Amino acid sequence: MVLNALRGALGFLTRLPVGHDERAWEAFRRTPAAFPLAGYLVGALLAVPLLLPIPAPTVALAFLLSIYLLTGINHADGVADLGDAAVVHGGSEKRREVMRDTTTGVGAILALGVVLAGLALAGLALAALPLAAAAGIVIAAEVGAKFSVALLCCLGDPAHEGMGSQFVGQGPGALAGPLAVALPAAVSVPTFAAVAGATLSAVLVGKWATRRLGGISGDVLGAANEAGRVVALHAGVVAWTLW
Repeated sequence: MVLNALRGALGFLTRLPVGHDERAWEAFRRTPAAFPLAGYLVGALLAVPLLLPIPAPTVALAFLLSIYLLTGINHADGVADLGDAAVVHGGSEKRREVMRDTTTGVGAILALGVVLAGLALAGLALAALPLAAAAGIVIAAEVGAKFSVALLCCLGDPAHEGMGSQFVGQGPGALAGPLAVALPAAVSVPTFAAVAGATLSAVLVGKWATRRLGGISGDVLGAANEAGRVVALHAGVVAWTLW
């Protein structure tokens, strides 16, 4: 069950050639702990650019590119949709209508720009840290970002029928698994700060989405993942610097 759920998570959350089938998808859909579990492998792979003996700005660029080469752009699409929804005046239905519109607005461009800049600057900061510390923060940030998605799946309510509704609404009791999986990533002050930062980011995104969109959708989950990663990386670097 767990291996199938992990394979389903990696097949959905990354571009790794793990294959897709109904059994893995159903196991993943019913197992929110698969989100942070996949984060360990994804984070370890994303830390590879930090090993390169190249200038720090180039490391930052390689780190940024590796994120989207490995995970694809589905979650970035969620950032864009929420960016457009955030600048619209009107009720939940109006905002959801804008999110379904294929036109890219100023809100989307600004939201994506902030995320990309945040990731690039985080990569630059990570390149200045000792390798073990930097790799630990990257892994913890990815686990934290995936835990933030599981958090919304367990505590949120679906905004409407769609991809997100297949995951959201599992109930607070289902949060024990993701929490148990994520906690080992927070073994030091910087890694704890990374996981905590991603979690706080998810809470804020979830509250905004519930109030402005009427619940949690697939776009909200994707945006929470991307925002969680950015906040977690910077929180981890700041914590390491001050620790």
